[in-house]
Amino acid sequence: MVTRTRLRIFPDPRRVVTTLFAPGEELPGGESRAASVVDRILSMDGAEVKATLDDLERQFGHRHQQLDATWSAHFRVAARRLGKSDHIPADRAQLIGAYFTREIAVESVAVLNPSMVAHPDQGDLADGSTRFVMSLRAVSEGHVSCIEFRTGVVDGTGKIDLDEPGPYVVRAQCSPGPYNRQLFHAKLAEHGSDNQAAALVLDQVGDYFDASGLEKAIASVHHELLARTAVRNVIERIRWVAANNYTAQFPAGPSISERVLWPHGSTEAQGMEDARFVRFVDDMGAVSYLASYTAFDQAHIIPQMLSTTDFRTFVVSQLSGTFATDKGMALFPRTVGGRFMALSRWDRENLALTVSDDGHEWAEGTTLRWPRQPWELVQVGNCGSPIETDQGWLVLTHGVGPMRSYAIGAILLDLEDPRRVIATLTGPLLEAADDEREGYVPNVVYSCGALVHDQRLVLPYGFSDRAIGFVSVDLAELSSRWSALGS
Repeated sequence: MVTRTRLRIFPDPRRVVTTLFAPGEELPGGESRAASVVDRILSMDGAEVKATLDDLERQFGHRHQQLDATWSAHFRVAARRLGKSDHIPADRAQLIGAYFTREIAVESVAVLNPSMVAHPDQGDLADGSTRFVMSLRAVSEGHVSCIEFRTGVVDGTGKIDLDEPGPYVVRAQCSPGPYNRQLFHAKLAEHGSDNQAAALVLDQVGDYFDASGLEKAIASVHHELLARTAVRNVIERIRWVAANNYTAQFPAGPSISERVLWPHGSTEAQGMEDARFVRFVDDMGAVSYLASYTAFDQAHIIPQMLSTTDFRTFVVSQLSGTFATDKGMALFPRTVGGRFMALSRWDRENLALTVSDDGHEWAEGTTLRWPRQPWELVQVGNCGSPIETDQGWLVLTHGVGPMRSYAIGAILLDLEDPRRVIATLTGPLLEAADDEREGYVPNVVYSCGALVHDQRLVLPYGFSDRAIGFVSVDLAELSSRWSALGS
């Protein structure tokens, strides 16, 4: 049933991005040394400044696009923070910016947990071929995770060809909003803050609004009310919601494989993990690409949502409701009975089905499957969004068994009533091969989504939190196993 390929993606430490670096603030509570660093740079003589900039250009200029612009932007941040004069000569400003910049190798620890969807552009392909976009989780210094992409083609014979990633890695530019008032109320309610103080602000905006509308609403609150601690606390919580709902946009030039979604909101400060992308077709036939992912801030784990039509502009939004908690949400590729549906592991142990009227609030649900077989007795969850087949919704599952070994299984849900599990495999579909058992987390195979191509399931998977492999599954053979095993 399963055909393994030799294709592998291993982490590449040459893939680097630039981020702001504040000397002395590398650790929480660290004392800033920024002012003294700037003073030392200002005391350098002109020849030394030029020589240092020339050397930096030689070492790093070929590794990044528009590095000068990055240094200039980081200088402006440093100048604002330190109250330094804007009349610093251009070369010294560039050098200050360089000292406030660092490289991060986004894949220095691992690449893992991919999902695969059909590319928005299926033009200029040989007959029988499908172009795809694959997301993957990349892990870097400090075990911070981000979301990267690869592209490729599955040809008429089932052969997978990966495109060579572009030479650079580019972070998105992030901007606030758009905002949904109902979501603000829901997130405030989760923290006990959806009260009269919240109404002072949210009653001033429409159902959908932007950052300027929010600031006008906050500014409208009377200064005497702002003197109250309770009101200030609620406004702080409103700003927290706003900061975690944003738009990430990439410049037009870089290819999809050069784009990286780097943590931006406070909820994802430690990482954006395990994006489960699905090609979603709404009731009017419009196509978008949605993904739930795990936002981690070192203390809390919550699912959040990505939405895009072109893999260039992404809208990032929070979710609400009992079933939008913990890890492992996966959206269905369309509505069922007029409602959004998703898989969830909200209780950390069982696979559940949850429904929503708007795709943001997930308050209703029911357990689909619980640990029952030896290879999944610790917990069971999904390995990506359900895939619609003639026989039912195909759900790849993950199970955790003895020695904390992860394996991938499968179940089948009724097309009209996905609450019904109509078939299952009694054993794993995929386990770690002997050469896949060593890594940061040993004995693991895990996927965030597969693609159907010409009656075969193309399944990318991470192994042992180290690298990515690929298998294909014969759907006709799987179909015979359903019939043989029953429900």
